[in-house]
Amino acid sequence: MQGLSKRYEQRAAVEELSFDVPAGQLLALVGESGSGKTTTLKMLNRLIEPSSGRVRIGGRDADQVPPHLLRRQIGYAFQKVGLFPHLTVGENIAVTPRLLGWGRARIAARVRELLQLVELDASFEARFPDSLSGGQAQRVGLARALGASPPVLLLDEPFGALDPLTRDHLQQSFDRLRRRLGLTVVLVTHDASEALLLADRILVLRAGRCLQLDTPHALLSAPASSYIEQLLAAPRRQARVFEQLASVSEHA
Repeated sequence: MQGLSKRYEQRAAVEELSFDVPAGQLLALVGESGSGKTTTLKMLNRLIEPSSGRVRIGGRDADQVPPHLLRRQIGYAFQKVGLFPHLTVGENIAVTPRLLGWGRARIAARVRELLQLVELDASFEARFPDSLSGGQAQRVGLARALGASPPVLLLDEPFGALDPLTRDHLQQSFDRLRRRLGLTVVLVTHDASEALLLADRILVLRAGRCLQLDTPHALLSAPASSYIEQLLAAPRRQARVFEQLASVSEHA
């Protein structure tokens, strides 16, 4: 991403963002509501067209590819999942491969493979979305995003609406999966703890501008502003509380 901006009349939602995501790494976009996280993510697959700047994926300008073809090459999953209610789980997962003209046997094999990858039993293939729990639906949404083996995966608060236990389990499952597959991922989250746990690098946004782009360790050890210190205060405080509780338990 080079000089990426999005303006609405006189308001800049995103201003002059430049960053890169090396192959196989996960970049987390973190910031408060309205900081430009989702707008930035949607400019990467042209769901929102930039006002200026450019996006290059695999060395190719995104604006040189028709939007619908670009999106078929980029996996996309989000908090509300958006599964098609009239399609089975298997049919939902197969949406992009079908659009790309894959044969029936290849699609069937891919659906089985993806169900296994997201740790769902083969029996889920024939079920409909309204029979799934929140965690199961998110797994299916992730499988659908991976349907055509995209080189890039975009995730917008994919675990945000889940209960803490399901969220933690799904985060760990996804982390294993993306490392196993070598996925290149851009993750939007408002949860600093989630970013610290999952990301190779974190980009902190405020009012559409980059405040700091660094590794989790560098952010924790040398935050570039008081805002970033505040953003990291909650996970720091939680870590101290857990350590204190563990210490009390050991000496009880």
